[in-house]
Amino acid sequence: MAKTPRLKRGDAEAVKQLSSDFSALRKQIAQVIVGQDAVIDQLFISLLSRGHCLLVGVPGLAKTLLIKTLAQALDLTFSRIQFTPDLMPSDITGTEIIEELRSKGSKSFRFIKGPVFANIILADEINRTPPKTQAALLEAMQEHHVTSGGKTYPLDEPFFVLATQNPIEQEGTYPLPEAQLDRFMFNLWLDYPSAADEVKIVQSTTSQYEGSVKPVLDADDIADYQALVRRVPVADAVVEYAVTLAQRSRPASSDAPDFIRKWVRWGAGPRASQFMILGAKTRAILSGRSTPDIDDVRAVAAPVFRHRLITSFTAEAEGISSDKVVEHLLDHSSPHVRS
Repeated sequence: MAKTPRLKRGDAEAVKQLSSDFSALRKQIAQVIVGQDAVIDQLFISLLSRGHCLLVGVPGLAKTLLIKTLAQALDLTFSRIQFTPDLMPSDITGTEIIEELRSKGSKSFRFIKGPVFANIILADEINRTPPKTQAALLEAMQEHHVTSGGKTYPLDEPFFVLATQNPIEQEGTYPLPEAQLDRFMFNLWLDYPSAADEVKIVQSTTSQYEGSVKPVLDADDIADYQALVRRVPVADAVVEYAVTLAQRSRPASSDAPDFIRKWVRWGAGPRASQFMILGAKTRAILSGRSTPDIDDVRAVAAPVFRHRLITSFTAEAEGISSDKVVEHLLDHSSPHVRS
């Protein structure tokens, strides 16, 4: 019988502290944000996994307020970039200006940092700007630095990008290519609040109530917890399960079920397996557990797969969304081995 992986003593204590800090973080965010518990959990999972998120939701669901509140509770710098058709790459990354040095009687170039130099970036309506500008942000997401004039400028750590898209209005937009969508760890859907939550929202926003958010963690704490996630051990059976899910999502795979061949044109690549394991590890330690199990992988599968499965014409004709495909995939891949 395989031994269950265990954390070292110091790391085990850090897991307990993280679980406590996460509870305190949620309480602080609840001072301003009503509901959206699942989205908040997934945002923090992505942050600790060193991933980025794509948020999809109709206007008015407090996406900006949610991200700003998260930054306040983590004592991180926050920057909001409104993407428009005339936005240039330098408007995001920064630009060089000519500076006159009167004391020396000469001129030199000086780099002025753009809004991307912050810990948490809200890229609002990223699909409203041309591909060249989208690529500038996505390059910064991947490399964690900006290059200008032959010089490299490292971005502030932790560096977390949340890009939003409006699912209603698509006219005049520039949809992100699949290769660029794959850079995002999670695709999160923000739904309408429940009737009870909406009552609380209206009551708090139409009165003199002003929520106060106190920092729970700082940049150094986040960096330590991100390193902790990488040290979390995972049983081979859990890794194999994540890889099996990704393999079965590909129509050309010999292990792909019939509904995948019918509904999917292109399945998920290796990043899906990697992000499912990172997400599972983070979810486990946020719950105070020292190692993830298969249920943790299943819990993060939908936001990982949602933007990585390219559905077929048949699926579109039958009204089958990528979420529905993932639901069938999970049902078809019921775990038979537990860690």
